[in-house]
Amino acid sequence: MAAKASEGVEASFIEHLLELRTRILRSAVAILVLFVGLFPFRNTLYRLLARPLTAVLPKNGAMIATNLPATFIAPLKLALATAVALAVPYVLYQAWAFVAPGLYQRERRLITPLLLSSTLLFYLGMAFAYFLIFPLAFGFFARSAPTGVRVMTDINHYLSFVLTLFFAFGLAFEVPVAIVLLVLMGVLRPETLSGKRRYVILGAFILAAIITPPDAFSQTVLALAMWGLFEVGLFVAYRVRPRPATADIKASPPPAAPPPAVMPVSPPRRRPKRRRRPRKPPPDAH
Repeated sequence: MAAKASEGVEASFIEHLLELRTRILRSAVAILVLFVGLFPFRNTLYRLLARPLTAVLPKNGAMIATNLPATFIAPLKLALATAVALAVPYVLYQAWAFVAPGLYQRERRLITPLLLSSTLLFYLGMAFAYFLIFPLAFGFFARSAPTGVRVMTDINHYLSFVLTLFFAFGLAFEVPVAIVLLVLMGVLRPETLSGKRRYVILGAFILAAIITPPDAFSQTVLALAMWGLFEVGLFVAYRVRPRPATADIKASPPPAAPPPAVMPVSPPRRRPKRRRRPRKPPPDAH
């Protein structure tokens, strides 16, 4: 019996590994297909990515390539990064399909809105960085250049800089989803998070200083964004936290005790009548 049980466990483990391999291969194929489709438009994608910088550069400013292969490698990297970003919903779906068989029905109902909200927030963080942070940050840097200094940047360095900011702001916008997940799993309580608000704010500034490039503007904006998203996640967590199950069923009276068993009463035993002895006649008196 023990040998059969171990064989069953081993077979189940191998099936899980094969399922995981299938999900990973499907995700990789999706990214590859998107990359092949985006490859002819790699230079157009790079022009769109560089627009927030080129719009604020002075007349004598420009983007440069410090080595010849960079003119091909940088747009190629951007096409691959764009393919990965576009494939995020499909990759998350494959991850959900892998873990779904082991989830309860209530958890399955929660996974779908959480996946949709996390994907939307990730894209929203990237859009926030592109349309708001990049113009402000690049305009500030361009105006801060000393007189006589031509503002130019290498295309590879610029790509690494903006991809880091995209990734940082995309992850930062996942804070509400992380808070809701922790509360739903019972790891944290909203009251606990509310009481630790000052530490959360300090942690947001420290994390922003770690994951963003070394400029105070991006770090401050990212920290403030994470703080605001923390408040949003806390607001949602107060409303979706699991409530203690309170049964409204009236207490039923305790079951009545069974009647005592009636023992059969035997008729009283009659004492046998005692036979009276004949009284001796009194002796004659002489």
